[in-house]
Parts: sequence; structure tokens; C-alpha cells
Amino acid sequence: AAHDGDMTARGFTDIRPQHWSLRLLPAWARPYGRLARWDRPIGWRLLLAPCWWSISLFAPLQTREQVIAWAIWMALFFLGAVAMRGAGCTWNDLLDRDIDAHVERTRDRPLPAGEVTPKQALAWLVVQAAIGAAVLASFNLNAIVVGVASLLVIAIYPLMKRVTSWPQVVLGLAFNWGALMGDVVANGRVSPAALALYAGGIAWTLVYDTIYAMQDQRDDAIVGVRSTARRFQGAPQAWLTLFAAITVICFGLAGWLAGIDWPYWLGLTGVATHLAWQVGTVKPHDQADCLYKFRSNRWLGWLLLAGILAARL
Repeated sequence: AAHDGDMTARGFTDIRPQHWSLRLLPAWARPYGRLARWDRPIGWRLLLAPCWWSISLFAPLQTREQVIAWAIWMALFFLGAVAMRGAGCTWNDLLDRDIDAHVERTRDRPLPAGEVTPKQALAWLVVQAAIGAAVLASFNLNAIVVGVASLLVIAIYPLMKRVTSWPQVVLGLAFNWGALMGDVVANGRVSPAALALYAGGIAWTLVYDTIYAMQDQRDDAIVGVRSTARRFQGAPQAWLTLFAAITVICFGLAGWLAGIDWPYWLGLTGVATHLAWQVGTVKPHDQADCLYKFRSNRWLGWLLLAGILAARL
């Protein structure tokens, strides 16, 4: 692989066994780190971005105490994102272990490779979910209710690829729940601006996860797994352009409804430029390029956050 060195003797894979987070663990614990995808931090970064956007956009920041509260919320969202992303991946691998064994990119994951048993993976899922629950319990009652409501979406997502060509929509609903959570944590509400931010995040997920799913188009067709990558394969750039445009429009609407200052629009310009680069240059049948473009979305998250913080602080 040109970008990440992710080629193995068995073929293309996104497993990174030499990642520092795995090297630091004792040998027995490394399969659990891989179940949680600690070797691929892009997942929790994508889950965390809407949380940080939302709390930074909606939290009051007029006093020293309010800024301290915002910083604590940022830290809690970080911990919750890492824990819940790991729990979600473990749940996904439990449900998909038979499918993963037949997909080149995923057949070396701990469950299909026999490194952990389903019971051990389930226990690890419970531990990670408990950490996420502890974070959620530290918020106000409205936030707890909204957070619990996300669990149904998280639970059904791994099953969607079996019944619809649009599982990325369900992933978007789950991965961008933080866009709602930031507002309800800070203000006990879900405002129209938060809903617009949420809608933009869902459209963004359709861009990046369609690109991610392009890696598996061949194997998915063989085993019968559905995705937007397969659904859009006749005109991928056109569909990606549509969802990129919706992303920018919704993020713009969120900023306008929030009445945020001009630096936000500079950040949004950076987001639009990044999306144009991704969509315009992606190579749908080049696995390494798709993985590279997918991982580059961490920078998009930082661009929008920088615009928000520059405008607020």
C-alpha cells in the first residue's frame, strides 16, 4: 500500500499490528486492543468530531468557570468516544465474524482468526460499554436520555448491511449522535442548529464510509453484503459530490442558526475544499487510495473545529 504499508502476505488488510497502542500491550491483551480498533484511531476520531464540534459550538464560554466546564466536557467526550467506538467495533465483529472470515481485508481480525472466543469478546464489550455508561452518567438527565436513545441505532447498524444498500445512513445516525449530545449536555436541549449539524454529519459519513466500503466491493458482492459503495458503483463521483454538497450546506445552516462569527466560515471553506479533493481524486478500485482518503477525514474534523473555536474563543 502506497500510503500506510497495509499489505500483508495474505493480501490487503487495514490491520496495523505494529501500531504503538498494540506494542505497549502484553501479548495476551493485543487481540482485545485490535477488537477495539486501537490500532486504527480514525474511528474514534470520526466519532469524537461531532461531539467536539457540538460542545464547542453550543457551550457557554463567557466566564472562566464556563471554559473549565467546556474543557471537562471535551475530555469526557474523548473518553466516551474511545470506549463506545471500541464497544461498537467489538459488537460488529461478534455479529460479522462469519462474514469477516471470507473478506480479504477482515479475515485476520481476532474472532475469525481464532485469537479470542465469542464469550471473551462479549466480556470485553461489556467492559467498554460500562466505561461509556459511566461517562454518560456524569451528564445531566436530558443528556442521559438522549444518549441512551442512541443505543438502538448502534445495536442495529451491523445488521443493516444484510438488508439494505444504505447501511452507511444508519452508521451516520450513530456516529454523529454527538452533534446532538453537545447541545443537550451544555444546555439541556436539542436546538435547530444542532439538528442541522447532525444532518451535515450524516451526509459527511455517507461520503467517507462509502469511500471506505469501496475497499470491499469485490468480496462484498461474493458474500452478499450490501453498501452504498456497491449501490453507487455506476456513478460514484456523482453520488459522493451530492453528499459532500449536502454536508457543506447543513454545516453552513448550523453556523447561521447558531449566529456564529466569521472565523467559522473560514473553517467551513476548508471543509468544502477537503471534500472537493476527496471526491475529485478518489480511485474507487484502488484499495490503498480509498483507505488513505478515508483516513484523511480526521483533518476535516479538525478544520471545522478550528473554525468553531476561533469564532467562539
